[in-house]
Amino acid sequence: MLPEVSGDILHSTAHVIAHGVAPNDHFDSGLALSLRERWPAMFKDFRHYCKVGNPKAGEIWTWGGVDGARVVALLTQDAPPNQNARPGPATLQHLNHALKALAAEIEREGFESVALPKLATGVGRLDWNDVQPLIQQHLGGLGIPVVVYSEYHAGVAADEPLEDRVG
Repeated sequence: MLPEVSGDILHSTAHVIAHGVAPNDHFDSGLALSLRERWPAMFKDFRHYCKVGNPKAGEIWTWGGVDGARVVALLTQDAPPNQNARPGPATLQHLNHALKALAAEIEREGFESVALPKLATGVGRLDWNDVQPLIQQHLGGLGIPVVVYSEYHAGVAADEPLEDRVG
């Protein structure tokens, strides 16, 4: 089982923060909004990537920015049908593909630890009992610390069980 912690994922010392969004997402709620506020350049780069790359649900996008910050967006939801619409709910199929891509990215990039929320269970509307086994399947055997932020507490650094603290 992957360890679950309570706190603010933006205070994580993990090498990378992963989170779920949709292609062309507005980053206007939840963790995505917090990431947008903390790293405006990340959001700008994501929007540019979506316009140029036309990504599909089930893919991932990796950003490396200021102060060594690394963020991986898992495209767990379908894109909004138009610029003013909301994305659709996440699907287990999209999440499964994105987690598989994340595992490959972790190995390719040599990420030493990962922090993530209960992916796709907020705005994405999936059930944690369905999501948790997929995270365990794809990330549990990578040999690096993977920490799930199960409860959000603004401004609170969690007691992360990371072997190699980064940052």
